[in-house]
Amino acid sequence: MNYNKAEFDRSFGISTQLPISDKPEITFAGRSNVGKSSLLNKLFNRKNLARVSSVPGKTITINFYNVDDHRFVDLPGYGYAKISKQERDRFGELMEGYFQSGRKINLVVQLIDMRHKPTADDYGMISFMEQMNLPFIVVLTKADKLKKKEYEKRVNSIGEELNNPQYPVIPFSSVTGQGVDEIKSLIEKALVE
Repeated sequence: MNYNKAEFDRSFGISTQLPISDKPEITFAGRSNVGKSSLLNKLFNRKNLARVSSVPGKTITINFYNVDDHRFVDLPGYGYAKISKQERDRFGELMEGYFQSGRKINLVVQLIDMRHKPTADDYGMISFMEQMNLPFIVVLTKADKLKKKEYEKRVNSIGEELNNPQYPVIPFSSVTGQGVDEIKSLIEKALVE
């Protein structure tokens, strides 16, 4: 797959606007400010195709990218407390509408901040994907922000925290590129299955 052929397609704020799913989709999920945009930009080898923000909760739409005749889908980050109940309800409807609309989801890339234990929302998302029988991997973001001993400690404890996962768990850094080749390989494998 040629990741350099990535281009922004469209954004949608309500599920009734979502386009028909006519191409395989790779979906990116995770809490607000976990680094989804940074991961997408690293995969696409671009600096700003996906907008990176220092403000949590900035992505409030589902963003679609065309990548070499496939779709990459950036979901809004969950778990950000400083949004209104109305926004939270719209967000819930949008996510539910996306996942329950019979889309061609070949893989969900679930992002978790490596520096911290998974949140209740992270566990909820993993449980949801397992119940929906969706193929997924977990990417541990911000690996470069940990000192060597902290990094080793987190690598050793994440397996227990995720209940000895049967799915791939990949440490990733948008700064050093750690994990990017493995993530690309798993995405490409999912697209041919």
